[in-house]
Amino acid sequence: MNRTTLSLIAGVTALAAVTGFAAVSAPDPGAAEERTGAAATLPVERTGLLCPQPSTSDLAETTYTSFTPVTEGADDKGTAVLRAAAQQSAPEENADGESEDEKEGENGEDGSTGENGENGENGEKDEQGGKGAAKDAQADKPVLQLQAPGKPVAVEANGADAPALVGTADGRFASGWTAQQTTEIAAGTGRGLQGVACSAADTQFWFPGASTDDSRTDYLHLTNPDDSAAVVDIELYGKDGELETTVGEGVTVKPRSAEPLLLSTLTAEKQTDVTVHVVVRSGRVGAAVQALDDETGGDWLPASADPSGSLVLPGIPKDAKAVRLVAFTPGDADVDLKVQLASPSGLITPAGNETLHLKGGMTAGFDLGDLTRGEAGSLVLTAPDGSVPVVAAVRVLRGEEGKQESAFIPAARPLETRATALDNTAKGTTLSVTAPQGGAEIEVTASAGTKGGTPQTKTYTIKSGTTQDVEAPVPAGLKGSFALTVETRSGGPVYASRTLARTEGGVPFFTVQPLPDDRGMVAVPDASEDLSVLQK
Repeated sequence: MNRTTLSLIAGVTALAAVTGFAAVSAPDPGAAEERTGAAATLPVERTGLLCPQPSTSDLAETTYTSFTPVTEGADDKGTAVLRAAAQQSAPEENADGESEDEKEGENGEDGSTGENGENGENGEKDEQGGKGAAKDAQADKPVLQLQAPGKPVAVEANGADAPALVGTADGRFASGWTAQQTTEIAAGTGRGLQGVACSAADTQFWFPGASTDDSRTDYLHLTNPDDSAAVVDIELYGKDGELETTVGEGVTVKPRSAEPLLLSTLTAEKQTDVTVHVVVRSGRVGAAVQALDDETGGDWLPASADPSGSLVLPGIPKDAKAVRLVAFTPGDADVDLKVQLASPSGLITPAGNETLHLKGGMTAGFDLGDLTRGEAGSLVLTAPDGSVPVVAAVRVLRGEEGKQESAFIPAARPLETRATALDNTAKGTTLSVTAPQGGAEIEVTASAGTKGGTPQTKTYTIKSGTTQDVEAPVPAGLKGSFALTVETRSGGPVYASRTLARTEGGVPFFTVQPLPDDRGMVAVPDASEDLSVLQK
């Protein structure tokens, strides 16, 4: 029997198999002729978050908080667990996890420890146990675990041993899952309040506003959530273009681990304003810059929104004493940025800073002074015709000379549907919302507290071109901290940020986090079976 005959028999057999399956599973005769409907919007079923190592200071007091809003249509089962990541640069004697276990025991009343077997913990242990490394043992035990949507949980970790976290949520906890770490440092370099929202892994990040100056100690934190190593390239851009780096290419981040890199060790050049570009060659990572100053404290610098010809930097505190804008445009084209301030009364142009000139491929810094002049404000940057993409961030100072604290606000992504800010308190929390292009209506819900309280909801109207510090609701009978969930109802686009503030020793400690959309919903196209594809 020759090959042609064999091929023919094989083809007929395969066709018979397909036809037989089609007959068994054939849809209703009219289904193939029905038009598919519009895509349905459904809750996501799985999501991941990464939190960088909070601090290397022995004086650090860190609170981790986790929360998922109640989402209609979500599954009735699921888990949301954050575990410690291995620290690549940590001493081996810290790998036994004893301090983390003690911290969990102190906070079990908040639901932070996972005692039941429904959290998928055994599967995680099997995955890690095969590696046989003692230092992975601490990563198996949850640092923070949610018990129910709608109620945040919190756990405290003090000192320099507080770990970076790697987490996954699925089922009813996946849609809108948010985590935050807030750290207070009483003294030393970077003293003040430092806060950062835990973020999803990605393959590219931009950080305008970093520095390699002698007065600054800036770390780039990289966290790898996967079971294979990630390889990362780090590019630095200063006032004259790209800086020569010594170890910026091919940085390896080990599986399920975190690595802090001191920026000043990557280059010999000392520059006040630096843009950091992180490009992942293989795998994916979470990334954030921790910017610490000898005199003006410090905070986390989250990644800027993707390069764009139109940027919004929301929620500059109304009592800001100084605002410094750092911007960068990739590529060779220069651009004159139009600068506007979205104030409570509308868009205005700051006197003397109507336009700012950026040279292609070079980082530029601009001192804007006390830009807000006692009113809530957001920066709106626009390139002519939106033709030249830009990334940007501002450094904000509050307080009087000698007792100042700093925070960073990067260009933010719009809040399309919903976003959440965590670790809020009845006093010292400011929610700032701007609608630069058109009026919008938003709904803000204050969740139950970590230790008790009843949720409250309010609706607000934001006028076009304005920024408003809204009086956010507070849970009735609040005990502990709570979550603020912002949902768009109409109009927009909307941008938002949340400021936490407290005064310690006469110094105004504060931190600002933009509120990115939680991407908790996904469009799923409606489809029907069509057997006609078998005839093509």
